[in-house]
Amino acid sequence: MKKSYEIDMCNGPLLSRILLFSLPLICSGILQLLFNAADIIVVGRFTGSQAMAAVGSTSSLINLLVNFFIGISVGANVLIARFCGGNDFDDAQETVQTALWTAITGGMILIVVGVLAARPMLEWMATPEDVLDQAVLYMRIYFIGMPATMLYNFGAAVLRAVGDTRRPLYFLMMSGVVNVICNLFFVIVLDLGVVGVASATVIAQIISACLIVYCLTQMDGACHVDLKHMHFHLDKFRRMMQIGLPAGLQSVIFNISNVLIQSSINSFGAIVVAGNTAAANIEGFVYTSMNAIYQTALSFTSQNLGARQYGRIDQILIRCLILVTCIGLLLGNGAHFFGRELLSIYSGEAEVVSYGMARLNVVAVTYFLCGMMDVVAGSVRGMGYSVMPMLVSLAGACVFRIFWIFTIFRWQHTLFVLYISYPISWILTVCAHVVCYLVLRRKVFRPVQKQTNVPSVS
Repeated sequence: MKKSYEIDMCNGPLLSRILLFSLPLICSGILQLLFNAADIIVVGRFTGSQAMAAVGSTSSLINLLVNFFIGISVGANVLIARFCGGNDFDDAQETVQTALWTAITGGMILIVVGVLAARPMLEWMATPEDVLDQAVLYMRIYFIGMPATMLYNFGAAVLRAVGDTRRPLYFLMMSGVVNVICNLFFVIVLDLGVVGVASATVIAQIISACLIVYCLTQMDGACHVDLKHMHFHLDKFRRMMQIGLPAGLQSVIFNISNVLIQSSINSFGAIVVAGNTAAANIEGFVYTSMNAIYQTALSFTSQNLGARQYGRIDQILIRCLILVTCIGLLLGNGAHFFGRELLSIYSGEAEVVSYGMARLNVVAVTYFLCGMMDVVAGSVRGMGYSVMPMLVSLAGACVFRIFWIFTIFRWQHTLFVLYISYPISWILTVCAHVVCYLVLRRKVFRPVQKQTNVPSVS
């Protein structure tokens, strides 16, 4: 029997359940970005554009390192959802335990990498000299909280697998309020600058991790966690990695292209970096709303695959594609239309606002294409195929962008030429993902079609 906070993904009308599942995810993503935006707004308003550029210049690099392990959490989500859909509760329980051990280990690895490699990696990205020291300091403090960040993300993936997207939202709200209060106190009262916003983020990460672990210890059923009897199950880890590792590697290589783009932006100077940072943060609200639909497609497809409800999988994809397109068009064009007003919240400098608009003019209005790309890839991963969407995304987005930077952008060294690589790469990749889905769909559904065509014996 489903709990009040869980959603039955395998029975009943799809659209209403997709909305019930995705809306808390959208709110969670928006809240998280609001709290992250508070870091940028507070340092931009009360410390200056250099501190703002220092925080912003680390975002691509942080995503590069963190998203590898968040990609692995996709494997945990898919596996737990499939086991729960098929009522294999012992296997689900073992996967939950293994996922939490993976989160803790990944967080410890990230502390070492983030602290030791912060300066050489930021120097490799051609971070402007006048913001380099502050960027290194911010990144080192930020990564101290990585075990907590990993626990929250893996724990949230576990809850999503059983249809619970509301409680991660509540935990995020509580930790986020603490983040904002600490931001204001550390920066305005104590004048700690980037040290203050990084420390506030770490405190918030620890709170959210504690809340989600406590939630898992209080749950009944497959996702219950007993901290005294936590075991690492190698067979579940291998299966989790089969799905999650390609997604994690995709995130890493995908973010390498973003790091190269960030390095290209860095070449234009600190003011351009600040404007790009503000615009990218605004676009993040669009992306996280669309990413909630990707997570929805992933979880719904996985559970219906486990329950052998194959007829619902096409309908899940169609509804999620319509929903993500509407969200991307509405929010992306809204961000563009109100761009100057929104950018002015981040910085009062006219030059920063102008450079921010240069990005919104190109990227924000076409962002719905990125959402479509992710949703189709999510459906393919939900069917248990993770290598193919990884290869397609790497070729269509990463390799293409790297090629663009070293050819077209080198020939025409302008921000417009750099930014236009985003929508072109999304169009190429979404088309390739659709072809992959149609091919794999026939492979997954063929056994069912053969069974239904077998003549009955009287």
